[in-house]
Amino acid sequence: MPDLALSLATLLPHSAGPYIALVLIGFAVAIVGHLTTLRWLIVAGIVLIFLGAFLFPLALNLTEGTPPQLRNR
Repeated sequence: MPDLALSLATLLPHSAGPYIALVLIGFAVAIVGHLTTLRWLIVAGIVLIFLGAFLFPLALNLTEGTPPQLRNR
């Protein structure tokens, strides 16, 4: 099972662009949901925001082999 998680983690993008786009799409979906008073659309937007801002970046950081090094100057 861990091998499957690691292989799926390689599919996650390593740049911030796709995550920012997912959050912005989530905001747009939630706004449309508020305008149309469709609760399921609001929830879908909130889920997209949560995935783009927290869950996918966290999964990417947890599955990397070595964390980035911080250096004091």
